[in-house]
Formats: sequence, C-alpha cells, structure tokens
Amino acid sequence: MSKEPLMKLVNITKRFGHVVALRKVNFEVYPGECVGLVGDNGAGKSTLAKIMVGYYKPDEGEIYFEGRKVSFNSPMDARKLGIEIVYQELALIDTMSIYRNFFLGREIVKKLGPIKILDIGTMKRISERYLKDIGIRVRSTDELVGILSGGERQSIAIARAVHFGAKLLILDEPTTALSFKEAKRVLAYINELKKKNIAIVMISHNIYHVYEVADRFTILDRGVKIAELHKKDVSPQDIIDIIVRGRK
Repeated sequence: MSKEPLMKLVNITKRFGHVVALRKVNFEVYPGECVGLVGDNGAGKSTLAKIMVGYYKPDEGEIYFEGRKVSFNSPMDARKLGIEIVYQELALIDTMSIYRNFFLGREIVKKLGPIKILDIGTMKRISERYLKDIGIRVRSTDELVGILSGGERQSIAIARAVHFGAKLLILDEPTTALSFKEAKRVLAYINELKKKNIAIVMISHNIYHVYEVADRFTILDRGVKIAELHKKDVSPQDIIDIIVRGRK
C-alpha cells in the first residue's frame, strides 16, 4: 500500500441552512485500500461522498488528491481526476442495451466520411470483455439492462467506472436488495479491484458485507467522525455497538 493517501479530506464542514451536516471531518483513503464509511441514517455519509465527487462544495476544509490540493466545481472535475461514484439507485437505463449503458454519455464514435457515427462494434467488444472479466456472461450485449439481475446491474455499473479509469471508486450501498449469491459476487469483485490498486470507499448499512472487504472503517454520527478503526482491531459487532451508542 502507498505511503501517501490518494485522497485526503481535512476538517471538512458542510452546512445546509442552520443544519450542520458535517463538522470538521478528516478522512483519507489509500490506493489499493477499501474504507468502510458507516454510520446510522443522517450520519453524513452521503454528504461526505458527494463532497468527494464534487457534487457539493465544502463550506470549510481542504481536499487533497494525489498530494495536490484540489477544488471541484462539478462532478466532471472530480471525474477527470479518476474519481467515480456508483450510487445505490444505479444510473442505468432499463430500456437501453447493455453496451449502450456501458458507454452512456461516453460513446465511442468513428468517422464515416465527414460524419461521425457510433462505433457499435468496438463498444460491444469492450463491454463484453469487461463483463467477462468480472464473471458476467450474457448472450449478447444487445440485451436490455432491464432483464438483468440486481447483481449483474451493479457489476456493470462498477465495471463501467473501472473501464473509464477510476482511481478512486465510491460505492453507495452496493449490496442492497441483492441475493446472498449476488452480494458475494459483488464483494469478491471489490476485492479484485483492490488488487489493481484502486482505492475504494464503501458506504453500507450492512456491516457484515462491508467487513468482508474493508481494511479500515470510518464511523460518522450526526456529522462528526466518532471512530477510525482497523479491521484487525474490531469485529462486526464492535462496529455495530459503536454506531448504536453514537456520540455521547
């Protein structure tokens, strides 16, 4: 593991009117590491994630990426650096094919004389190869995403982020509503991504799932970081107990 964090957040504070969603939160994640970002509802997990990807700007605090201080004006700024997020809702369109979803908004084009057209063959080949790499075999990438299982849809969204050069991947509840077998497959894929030196932040209410892949845990409670724990030092029940007790 690298000695320097890939992303480092220092004293991050975010307010929404009179509500303080985050108060002087420090957070860091290293290449090849998975950090479990956990806490009860309203803890500030999603707000912190949205700051990491440029959806929100912090009211106070500093953000560093690859050792350089950065400021994001939009999610596109973060994406250009290799920061991707896969939301719980999944930005996939059921009525579109697998390969079109894989390249949604980033379509490959080729020139046909003076005209640019979609390079459908290349997009199909790339999406099929990446899906095979994560253990998903489909009859055709022309199939509609709407017929796929939850685990297959989740894996497509993650594989898409990886293909487009994610250095930091933030996963928002990636195993919610998945079957036991599907969840195990997604968790196994996350462990494979760590071997590729990709940094991962996993937000989850399922402590047992996040415990399988995380190296460290950051626990938030009502916008305040209340614990920073290494996996070797705690059990899943220890983490649950800290969340339940919350801030004194």
